[in-house]
Amino acid sequence: MNLRAMSMTAMTVFACIIASAAHAEDDQQGRIASIVNSTVEPLMAANGIRGMAVGVIVGDRHYVFDYGVASTQTRQPVTRDTLFELGSVSKTLTATLVSYAQVNGDLSLSDRTDKFLPELKGSPFGKVSLLNLGTHTPGGLPLQVPDNVHDNDQLLQYFNAWQPAYAPGTYRTYANPGIGALGLIAAKSMGRDFDALMQQQLFPALGMKSTYIHVPAAKLRDYAQGYTKDGAPIRVAPGVLSSEAYGVKTNAADMIRFVEANMNLVQTNPTLQRAIMATHTGYFQAGPMTQDLIWEQYPYPVALKSLLDGNSPAMIVNATPVTEIKPPQAPRDDVWINKTGSTNGFGSYIAFIPQKRLGIVILANRNFPNDARVNAAYRILTALENGTQ
Repeated sequence: MNLRAMSMTAMTVFACIIASAAHAEDDQQGRIASIVNSTVEPLMAANGIRGMAVGVIVGDRHYVFDYGVASTQTRQPVTRDTLFELGSVSKTLTATLVSYAQVNGDLSLSDRTDKFLPELKGSPFGKVSLLNLGTHTPGGLPLQVPDNVHDNDQLLQYFNAWQPAYAPGTYRTYANPGIGALGLIAAKSMGRDFDALMQQQLFPALGMKSTYIHVPAAKLRDYAQGYTKDGAPIRVAPGVLSSEAYGVKTNAADMIRFVEANMNLVQTNPTLQRAIMATHTGYFQAGPMTQDLIWEQYPYPVALKSLLDGNSPAMIVNATPVTEIKPPQAPRDDVWINKTGSTNGFGSYIAFIPQKRLGIVILANRNFPNDARVNAAYRILTALENGTQ
């Protein structure tokens, strides 16, 4: 065989390999799309959801699937660029900033609140540790910042007057003011404004190019319209600690990137990666789940009932007794890690299993029940793990 013939044969073999790989990838994507579609389409119909974006991670690949419309008025379809409100899933990004500040030596989770907010010296809130703020265990904060608090001066007055219902570290009371205050403290420890740190430093470092606290004018057309339970259009309004607790807007592709970073599947700078992984440290046992720094985790395999119990309304609105984990549980791979988030017009859910290299992001422009989100994610990830519908 002459050289030309050998070259042509090699090229033919190479082309066949490429075609075979492309066909296999098409088959994989088709199978995954079938699994996701069979769960999401009935979910949307049952819950009156106008638009959704669902991202999944399977091994070293990820996929984003878009459904419905971003606005019933314009009929603009949900696309890869559509921005959704994350609600309390925003807290996981705040926790990442806090952890980054700790890795850099700007703060320690063992520090007291009054180290950074000297106005609170002598008050019970001033004695609370930053760890308690990041694990919902300071002693009984309300779910929301009180309605009569309109600025940071009034917030500090509120914290000064606050009296704990429980000893710190004994009960979990899910609360926006705690993580909000922790975000405020992290920014103060780093000498910058919280919003600027997130939008100019953290989001770019994570490779999240379409993630915002304040959506710029050029991106407003991509900002989905949210809908209340009775179908009225609504979007989140800014308020005290809203940026820190529930203010992030983003798309499914960016959130998949964030989940990949949390599973160490994409490259970030080593300091940031250490900070990300440290947020998976387990500090308290609360009912069926382990409370990390905002993230919530369960040993894997996990029963669906445990996930439903851990993400139930009771875990959000009721005080739950906790047991401190001593020493704290080091980050593990054999766990299901998750977080729900809601605003009045949007609902979100993130879950991932590092050991299996599986993850899911669910974003919707309607606040729908947590149990429906958890059921959907569990069904999809279980099917992806088993390789069947």
